[in-house]
Amino acid sequence: MRVLTGLDRLLASDLDALRGKRIGVVCHQASIASDLHHILDHLLLGHQQGRFSIGSVFGPQHGIWGHTQDNMIEWEGYRDPRTGLMYHSLYGEHRKPTPMMFRDLDLIVVDLQDVGSRYYTFIWTTFLTMEAAHELGLPVLVLDRPNPIGGMAVEGSGIEADLQSFVGWRSLPHRHGMTIGEAAQLFRAREFPHLDLQVIEMEGWTRRMHWPETGLHWALPSPNMPTYDTALVYPGGCLLEGTQASEGRGTTRPFEIFGAPYVNGSEFCASLNEAGLPGAHFRPVQFQPTFQKHFGEVCEGAFLHVTERDAFRPVLTGIAILQAFLRYHPNEFRWQVPPYEYVYDKDPIDILLGARWLREAVENQTPLAQIEERFRAEEAHFRAEAERIYPD
Repeated sequence: MRVLTGLDRLLASDLDALRGKRIGVVCHQASIASDLHHILDHLLLGHQQGRFSIGSVFGPQHGIWGHTQDNMIEWEGYRDPRTGLMYHSLYGEHRKPTPMMFRDLDLIVVDLQDVGSRYYTFIWTTFLTMEAAHELGLPVLVLDRPNPIGGMAVEGSGIEADLQSFVGWRSLPHRHGMTIGEAAQLFRAREFPHLDLQVIEMEGWTRRMHWPETGLHWALPSPNMPTYDTALVYPGGCLLEGTQASEGRGTTRPFEIFGAPYVNGSEFCASLNEAGLPGAHFRPVQFQPTFQKHFGEVCEGAFLHVTERDAFRPVLTGIAILQAFLRYHPNEFRWQVPPYEYVYDKDPIDILLGARWLREAVENQTPLAQIEERFRAEEAHFRAEAERIYPD
């Protein structure tokens, strides 16, 4: 049985929640229904029939249609020639919608596909949209979608207040285990208790499901998230963005492939495999990035295969990879320099790790078991908070 997303259920209700309203729609290229048609194509029919009106459309990082490739590549709004609608950018001059953008709207509809990691900026676009709507007294309707890597596992540490950024606007574990609708409920409970928030929940989704069990088609939510497998390794693989090693951007399998020109792939993989990381196997590869770090250079490194997804600990695996780079290539390996996601005064790795103790643990080669023990305490604290807000 195929899972019905919040969008599918809204369509099945004949768009009743939108009747008579002037709406703003926050969406991107993965905002598709089970029939593979985009939310805007579905809503335009009701708009043209006069059942409701679409006032404006808002797009997150990478644009509504995923046309911007990398981090910190902004896009600006425009009037869409096909529909005549105004498309506002929430990853350009503004990341939080302005009162002018929300002028004359009655309802904000959010339909974004998240991938389950706090670095992925779509939950923070949702947060800032909620904040702007709260300030203006506008209701928000979130159309829920699956967490592609499941809703059971939570992993990692929270974020120190002075390390918050657009890849961690508020404190969450690296792998948060929430759907975007659950994240919205958490944000309301924490900061916007008077916001009129409605979440149209999914039908048929359970927390143990990963994307392959949903029966849904994968649409790239961003250019470097080509597959479900990418999302599965991303909570750890994204940490390589805080280094000058390649996280595989410029290849067809970013975050699964990683390395650098100075790496001996066979030796590097052997050392990582000897670490006995659960559910992970590293296979030596060579690759030549077609853009971004080490563009045009032949790199050696690893392809990370997830052999047991329920045992796999992506964040701990990412920590192990960083420690291996520091251990075997101390003279060549470097942390990336600012800016990163508009933070100019802190190292990107600190922004991504979110906690200074964790950077110290990486650099001091702290045993993974000790890091995992500290993770467990922070994970338990977050689980307790989450269970109060969206109990199963």
